[in-house]
Amino acid sequence: MAKHRLRRGNRLQFSTGSLLIAAGVGVGAFLLPVAPAAAEPITIPGIGTFEVPGVPPVPPAPAPNPGPLPGPLPAPPALPSTHGAQALAAAESKIGSPYIWGATGPNAFDCSGLVQWAYKQAGISVPRTTYDQVNGGSPVDKGSLQPGDLVLFNGANHVGLYAGNGTVVHAPTSGQPVKQAPLDSMPFYAARRY
Repeated sequence: MAKHRLRRGNRLQFSTGSLLIAAGVGVGAFLLPVAPAAAEPITIPGIGTFEVPGVPPVPPAPAPNPGPLPGPLPAPPALPSTHGAQALAAAESKIGSPYIWGATGPNAFDCSGLVQWAYKQAGISVPRTTYDQVNGGSPVDKGSLQPGDLVLFNGANHVGLYAGNGTVVHAPTSGQPVKQAPLDSMPFYAARRY
């Protein structure tokens, strides 16, 4: 009897009774039933193709249903329409930040530093001190205030941004964080619009 050397990818088959034994080099052995039905080929990548009787063909996978197409995206939130409203939104985002005399943000503020920082976020240059802020921009009557207008108090010693509904956002004093307060809680001096 001649000797044969099996190499990877070779197949060996022989039948014993009702079992078909097939072995592949480096893979192990398979015991498969022998049946008179037509055999379906099964391919094992890197090993080979085997005819396995009685195994029904695998139906093709159905195409995925992508579902309904998404509609238009919702509109982004409206940006404040004026520079003052943009500055107010920036100042309101800092409510709770600490007051530190001379600080100009972004994590701590004094009153005029908060106003200057907020307007910078809106793309507008505002002077650094309350005394320079009261002399810039355009004067506004107390009854004509709009959100974002500078409101100066106590002889221009303090400043905040008008927030609407009779309130201001300001950095009050040492020990108190940036907050919203009633406009009439401090002596009104002047208002400016930048």
